[in-house]
This record gives sequence, structure tokens and C-alpha cells, in this order.
Amino acid sequence: MDLSFLDRPEILGTIFPLAYSNFDLPEFMRGSPRDVATYAIEVEDGVRVVCGFWVAGKKCPSILYFHGNGETVAGHDWIAPFYMQKGINLFVVDYRGYGSSEGKPTISNMIADTHPIFNGFREIIGREGFRGSIFVMGRSLGSTPAIETALNYQDRIQGLIVESGSANNFRRLWEYMGTSGVEVSPGEENPLLNKVKIRQITKPTLIIHSEYDQIIPVSEGKELYQNSGAKDRRILIIPGAGHNDIMMMAEDTYFNTIEEFVKTYV
Repeated sequence: MDLSFLDRPEILGTIFPLAYSNFDLPEFMRGSPRDVATYAIEVEDGVRVVCGFWVAGKKCPSILYFHGNGETVAGHDWIAPFYMQKGINLFVVDYRGYGSSEGKPTISNMIADTHPIFNGFREIIGREGFRGSIFVMGRSLGSTPAIETALNYQDRIQGLIVESGSANNFRRLWEYMGTSGVEVSPGEENPLLNKVKIRQITKPTLIIHSEYDQIIPVSEGKELYQNSGAKDRRILIIPGAGHNDIMMMAEDTYFNTIEEFVKTYV
């Protein structure tokens, strides 16, 4: 699909605030993560995105992780150990213009970059002797590239995890900002939408969402679950949590559920 009609300054500034903001980022979100292996994957000639790889062990399953729009790879230093304690490797990807990654993100290139990122990740784990058990996970904005990846590489992954994800992507946003007259209708069956794509994904799928998510309502997570094409589809709603405290509100439940799901299909 041609998504260039969404690559407008007013939309991009909202979707990718860390790449287009004039404010300085806190030190812990800048650059690349410390004391962890980093990899630069070329997504376009002369443009590389930087990824961090937190390793529990080469025989452990690995999650290819797309983060939210207000996060960076470097900011995952405190989250990654929770996955490692569960025996899961975590490979976190930055968007263009985030952290040490080059270029500027657009909605078009965020989707297009999933292909070189996935293939680059498989090349890395193959070259370095990791077990080929791959799961794809996306949080918030990251649900869009995660679902795109799972849709296109179902035969090469074990499962999909979506946390705080959107069923309708940017549909409400582009309707609000006015895109009447574009060739692609922002209707319920638009093939851009996560809820339409997820119908075609048959790999085991886990949806996690907060009860009181104020940014992406819990109804979006339930809609993803209802539209999932997976025979094994699961949903976890974290009571009392919001968009940005979902892990802290139910730490044990959150990570135990991910561990149980992943280790069912390694």
C-alpha cells in the first residue's frame, strides 16, 4: 500500500515525537544502550537503525521487540532483565531518528523497514549460533510493525505478542486531520489496519492491555483479540493499570504470562 498520504508533518510530529521534537531527551534515552551488544541494520542505502540485544542464552527463545513512540532502545536497560530472568532473549529495535539510528521516521518507512529488520535479525542469530525460535512483540505504536512482521513471516516465527496495541492504527487521527479525497479509504476494512491484518495471522497470539489505558483504550485490545485469526489466541487485561504503568501494576502476572506463552511454543 502507498501510505505516503499519512506522511504529513502534523501527523509525523504526533506519531514520532522523539524524532521531531525540539526538546532534548533525557540522558538515559539518548544514543545506544550501555553494556549490551548493539547491531546496526541497514534499512535503506546509507540508513541504519540501531538495535540492542539482551541475551539470556543462545539456547533460549528470542523476542524481536518494537517499542512505543515515546521510548528508545537505550531506555530498555531496566526492562530487559525481566525477560532474561525468564530465559528469553530480547532484541529491541529503534525507529529511524530514535537513539543512534539514522534518518527520520515516517509511517511509510516504519512499515517498509520491518522487512530488512526481520531478515537482519535472522541473519544475526543464525551467524552467532542462537536457537532459531523467534517471537515478534510490539508495544503501543510498535504493534503496527510487529503485526506487519508477523503477517509477512508467519512461517519463520513461533508467535505474536501485542501489548497496548491499536486495532485501528491511525484511522481516527487521519480522519480528524482530514484526508478526504485520498485513494485509500479509512474505513473499517482498510488493509492498513492492525485488526484487518491480524485476521490473516494464524500463529499463536497473545494480546496484553491495561484496563484503564488512557491513550489506546482497552476496547482496541479486545478488538484485536476478537479479530485474531489464530487458533490459540489469548488475552490478558491488567486491572487498574494505565498505558505507561502496565508492567509495574502487575509485574509478576505480566512477565509470567509472557514466559508461559513463549515456552509453550519454543
